Amino acid sequence: MSVQKNPTTGVVVELFGPTVEYLTSPDDERSDFCVMKGTIPPGAVVPLHSHDDTEDFLVVSGTVEALRKVRDGHEWVTIKTGDFVHIPGNAPHAWRNSSDKPVETLMVTTKKMGRFFAEVGRSADEASGPPTMEDLEHFAEVSAKYGYWNATPQENQAVGIQASF
Repeated sequence: MSVQKNPTTGVVVELFGPTVEYLTSPDDERSDFCVMKGTIPPGAVVPLHSHDDTEDFLVVSGTVEALRKVRDGHEWVTIKTGDFVHIPGNAPHAWRNSSDKPVETLMVTTKKMGRFFAEVGRSADEASGPPTMEDLEHFAEVSAKYGYWNATPQENQAVGIQASF
């Protein structure tokens, strides 16, 4: 393997609004982790969820809110360009972009999480419109297969999110 400047696989998947571009493939046996460029469009959310995979995010541009669990419930924290966020395995968390500009992040996570995104995501070239009921059922089935937890509509609503998977 040689040093490569600005690597990309050319693969971009849409995750019901947000997208990820694979900078390294989750199937690359020469890599220990998966690196992706994430984009959260204005107004988009990533509902409350957790998984055993560690995730690290560096906000490259924009401002986003991250939900974290605290002793008495949850709190939204504003994350801006240049900020780094570490999410340990099994930590409930969510994202929302309340701004009028897209948020771009550099994401470093497990290859397992990269494979999950590939399995549940839609091709960014072909995705159009909101997810169908079949898309959401597939998302729930694959989440269960990977052992990932997704909040109920009521749990999401309790933290200010009007979406659920």
